[in-house]
Amino acid sequence: MGEKSGRKKVDMSEEMQMPRPVRDSQSEMTEIVLPNDANPLGALLGGRLMHWIDLAGAMAAHRHSRSHVVTASVDHIDFLVPVRVGDLVILRSSVNRVFQTSMETGVKVFVENYIADTAQHVASAYLTFVAIDAKGNHLKVPAVIPENEDQQRRYDDAGRRREIRRAEFERRRKVKR
Repeated sequence: MGEKSGRKKVDMSEEMQMPRPVRDSQSEMTEIVLPNDANPLGALLGGRLMHWIDLAGAMAAHRHSRSHVVTASVDHIDFLVPVRVGDLVILRSSVNRVFQTSMETGVKVFVENYIADTAQHVASAYLTFVAIDAKGNHLKVPAVIPENEDQQRRYDDAGRRREIRRAEFERRRKVKR
């Protein structure tokens, strides 16, 4: 809307940098485990689950940044319960925190056995994505706004995890000298 309507015209790049609530990035992805996704014992391959986790995390990062993103790092993953052929895998993701051009997403994975009507927590992971343009240049990412206690806890925890990652990176850099 122009200035005639009484509103100031907002530059598109300014609008793209407006902080966004966590809920805008929340994503859910569901996969059914097929024989091609499993090992000879009928259990989901860990690599397939990691691939799905990366996709789910990227969806949240895309939604928040409204740009292309690339995976910069994946934190520790534990596989808590086996997932079998025929099970449904539900992956829920959202942006936890933004740091200039990067953002941490959290992905929580559940397995649902729709025949037995059960659901269990399978794994959780934290991934860091960097927003880029079509030429691969880093883009500034708008801040994320936590709206409840759980989102605020994840926001605060993401800051601590970032410090740990930075300290570990620095330690490894010194060892290589």
